[in-house]
Amino acid sequence: MVIKALAPTKSALPFDWFSPIHMLKGVGAKIAEKLEKLQIFSMGDLLLHCPFRYENRTQLTPISYLIPEQFAVVQGKIIDVKIVKARKKRCLITIVDKTGALQLLFFHFHAKQQEIWKVDMILRCFGQIKAGTRGLQIVHPEMEIIDKNQPMPSHLTPVYPTVAGLSQFWLRRTIYSLLDQYTERFKGQEDIFANQLSTLRPMLPWIESLNVIHRPLPEVDQEALIQRTHPAFSRLISEELICHHLSLQKIRQQAKARQATSLNVDESLLDAFLKNLPFALTSAQQHVWQDIRRDVALITPMLRLIQGDVGCGKTVVAALAAVAALSAGKQVAIMAPTEILAEQHYHQFNQWFLSLNFRCEFLSSKLKAKAKRNALENITLGLANIVIGTQALFQDDVQFNALGLIIIDEQHRFGVHQRLSLQIKGTTSLNPTCPHQLIMTATPIPRTLAMSHYAHLDISVIDGLPPGRQTITTLTIPQSRRDEIIERMNAVCERGQQVYWVCTLIEESDVLQCQAAEVAAQELQALVSHRVGLVHGRMETSEKESIMQAFYAGEISILVATTVIEVGVNVPNATLMVIENPERLGLAQLHQLRGRVGRGSEQSFCVLLYSAPLSEMAQSRLKIMRETADGFVIAEADLALRGPGEVLGVRQTGALQFKVADLVRDEEIVRAIPSWADKISHLSVPLLERMIQRWGFGGEYGQA
Repeated sequence: MVIKALAPTKSALPFDWFSPIHMLKGVGAKIAEKLEKLQIFSMGDLLLHCPFRYENRTQLTPISYLIPEQFAVVQGKIIDVKIVKARKKRCLITIVDKTGALQLLFFHFHAKQQEIWKVDMILRCFGQIKAGTRGLQIVHPEMEIIDKNQPMPSHLTPVYPTVAGLSQFWLRRTIYSLLDQYTERFKGQEDIFANQLSTLRPMLPWIESLNVIHRPLPEVDQEALIQRTHPAFSRLISEELICHHLSLQKIRQQAKARQATSLNVDESLLDAFLKNLPFALTSAQQHVWQDIRRDVALITPMLRLIQGDVGCGKTVVAALAAVAALSAGKQVAIMAPTEILAEQHYHQFNQWFLSLNFRCEFLSSKLKAKAKRNALENITLGLANIVIGTQALFQDDVQFNALGLIIIDEQHRFGVHQRLSLQIKGTTSLNPTCPHQLIMTATPIPRTLAMSHYAHLDISVIDGLPPGRQTITTLTIPQSRRDEIIERMNAVCERGQQVYWVCTLIEESDVLQCQAAEVAAQELQALVSHRVGLVHGRMETSEKESIMQAFYAGEISILVATTVIEVGVNVPNATLMVIENPERLGLAQLHQLRGRVGRGSEQSFCVLLYSAPLSEMAQSRLKIMRETADGFVIAEADLALRGPGEVLGVRQTGALQFKVADLVRDEEIVRAIPSWADKISHLSVPLLERMIQRWGFGGEYGQA
């Protein structure tokens, strides 16, 4: 509810796009905090805070023409202000025009408002018309006190995303004021960006686009504005995507400008490593290894992302990269997102490299003090050749002796500052060269995301599975048939095979999820005659490792776990996975979990044990899981269903989200961006820098 006319405000300083939002007149600490929840940190961010719909308030409706349930703008003179003391105090204001009377009803108001509302004042109101006991009324209208001859707005009224305590009135008034200042300041200036691209794609000028978005005329195509396909939005989207692309190019150039150690592979060491493997490399693995080998032989740091479906054999390719670093006397750091995956990497690399006289060191925050001191000393002195760990690798007391290669597994799980800090650790006064970087993900990346978020990396794809792998059959079964699944599980165990039982909870709480897993483990142990083990993220490392080793060895038939086993766990004898409440997980996570089975030569099954009724989105996800095991198809579907923000995990990692662009909706523009970026890359560096900063790109994000 608003009780003042929409008068312009003035910022404390002349408008500057990059001025912090708290420097705006009328923005105190509380309002700044609310704006930050909307990702508004500067004055420019406020101009890029776009409406999600519009209302036509350009025409007055006479009171006698009002129709219940419709929205309308009404103007009239106050003839009565009454406070009614019933169960709950309320205020009734009656206004009239030449055609009739209308009641305005307020359940929430304060004394200052009562003092302002006076008989004979002219109010202009907007709201939904309701049929009350005493005639038509509007409950809690938006309203303003006006002069009798004040003109109606000539443009549509925007409705913005907001948070509690931040009114539409405040947002409109403030954005209009900033937009007026910005328009006046840059009136008549050339839109260099649009002009440079005019031969490829005609565009509206920047200032005109902002005005159309915030103050569109009534005849505008509202649906195109709402869907963000209008030329005004296309202008902003194109610049945002190009600036993002340029920022990644700049990061790549900066990284390649550094010097790395050329890692030339010792052929005898490579042959010894390959002979120790119980399998031959697939052609896809060999192809990616050659990409890596070429990269690390250069004196510029490798920046390569390996992507491939679950079970395609990325880890052994990473081990080949480690052979290159060890050949040159350099250390290797391997970073994993979970302790279980880090422990598995430790055991696997130990198995591969111990016989070659290289020492692997495991670093975890849960290590006992003495073990941790010994590990840190070995790393600093260079006695540890391969260092494997989780977030513990970021700690200040971890000092490498000669770090030559960083391998990051499931990189999207880590925050930007974490990945950067590990890279910085590799460059010291004793080791001034920059380490090579190899990033792995078992989450196939949709092409649109690869083009936009990973444009600064070289990408290799392992597009085949090792021979002998069986297709996993996926079934969706309701909880009402849980007893049948337990019988099926018993039969699997009788054949000497093993089972995963995964517990999920909708609450993002480790404690609750672990409790759910504990209850499930107890229940299953009471129903089956085979040994049941339990693993979750809050267990002590030694206990967790003991359970996992028992499962690897076949001493445990059924492993009950939380989603902590999502990545990396490799037990070829496991042929059945049951995922409880799969409707609570995204497609990528379901696909990762399913990839824990089907790793041997036996036919494997994944049962999605859902709780009815399912939402439409959950039905879509489970249908896709039934129909395909292709990780790239699933990744594209996941992107379409959940959007890039969820797929990239930006809430967990702090990576950026676009202000106006959408990688799914704007895929056509995304594909054109590299050629468009080339068209403007010759512009002056200060101009390009300012454009990139305008969208908040650069800094730590892109260096990750």
